[in-house]
Amino acid sequence: MSGVNFVTYIYGVEVIFVKDLIPMKLKTSEPFWLVKNGILESYPSLRENIETEILIVGGGITGSLIAHQCIKEGYITVLIDKREVCNGSTSATTSMLQYEIDVPLYELTGMIGNDGAEKSYWACFDSIDDLQKVHQEVKSEAGFKKKKSLYFAALKKDVSWLKKEFEARKAAKFPVKWLEADEIEKHYQLKNTYGGILSDQGGSIDAFRLAHDILRFNHKKGLQIFDKTEITKTEYSKTGVKITTEYGNFIKAKKIIYCNGFESTEIIKEKFVDLLSTYAIVSESSEEGMPHLENILIWNTAEPYLYMRTTDDNRILIGGEDEDFVDARKRDALLEKKAKKLQKTLGKYIPDYDMRIDFSWGGTFGETKDGLPYIGEHPDFPGAYFVLGFGGNGITFSVIGMEMVSDFLKNRKHELSEYFKFRR
Repeated sequence: MSGVNFVTYIYGVEVIFVKDLIPMKLKTSEPFWLVKNGILESYPSLRENIETEILIVGGGITGSLIAHQCIKEGYITVLIDKREVCNGSTSATTSMLQYEIDVPLYELTGMIGNDGAEKSYWACFDSIDDLQKVHQEVKSEAGFKKKKSLYFAALKKDVSWLKKEFEARKAAKFPVKWLEADEIEKHYQLKNTYGGILSDQGGSIDAFRLAHDILRFNHKKGLQIFDKTEITKTEYSKTGVKITTEYGNFIKAKKIIYCNGFESTEIIKEKFVDLLSTYAIVSESSEEGMPHLENILIWNTAEPYLYMRTTDDNRILIGGEDEDFVDARKRDALLEKKAKKLQKTLGKYIPDYDMRIDFSWGGTFGETKDGLPYIGEHPDFPGAYFVLGFGGNGITFSVIGMEMVSDFLKNRKHELSEYFKFRR
């Protein structure tokens, strides 16, 4: 049996895997979407000196969406990534599209006020429909699908505050319904729950495929894309930014937009986000499927919380088991243990399902104090914007970032800027 070493990146962390070629094993520690899709597109590294209006750093789902907005509005735009595009956290995301922020609405209200909390939740709500429009516009084959979302109480003691959250969302006019445990079991065949909030708004997608499709669409419209292009030096000024690459080439831009998620902690020295390790598993494909789960996203109130969805090829994807990030070695050493715990937990809620793991992986992600992203300027980086969608719904935050960046580039203030700013 022959094998080959290859490198991928999970949430910005370099991981080397050995992949059997003959025969190919599906039970791997590689992100599901990366194996499912392979390398859909590859772009050249930068080999010349260029000037542009907008330089986007990061070629994942966030960078692709921001580039889409910039090209649509007529800006000369360049996008770079230090690895293959889409091979960072975009290859490892669970691609669940939820408007719910990691901090419940009633708690967020206590942190930033009712106006800011409701506006943040509604922006996430609307972003799911906005992403569907982008999916249609670029003629993507990423399988966008609208779904409902179920947030259930994992413990009896959680019911009281979860009902408080239900009332807060209901008061804010979100389309929600309270389901008792027997109703959840009847509709979704989930056991051992204590009731939960059913939301009408949600969705799922293959974010890895979508990001590639967005980049390809805009590349044809003039977006310049350079992957395997690492920045070694950045010079900021009031008139623009100049970056130099590892090969000595440079790019001059009027504005630079960082869409590099977790890796932004390498350039922003202050502590503004906590890093966590998270884990996910995907089952073998099932011929009969699970029709009662096809149109629902599921997560719960456990700490750390559990989340799951089905895929378009009849698999169950389940994630969670988060813990503080120490280093990549320790995170990856826990993968087998964490995968078995996720498998056991699934058995608690769906005991009749024979869960056999095809894929399992671990990654690192950021969590902010209020569950909100950082989108906007940073006082230490003149001429730069950041679109950093930390938390469990980073994709929806990235969609919001499209509108916010559009306003920034026109010197307009966005209504969410105050809540998403650095040093808030």
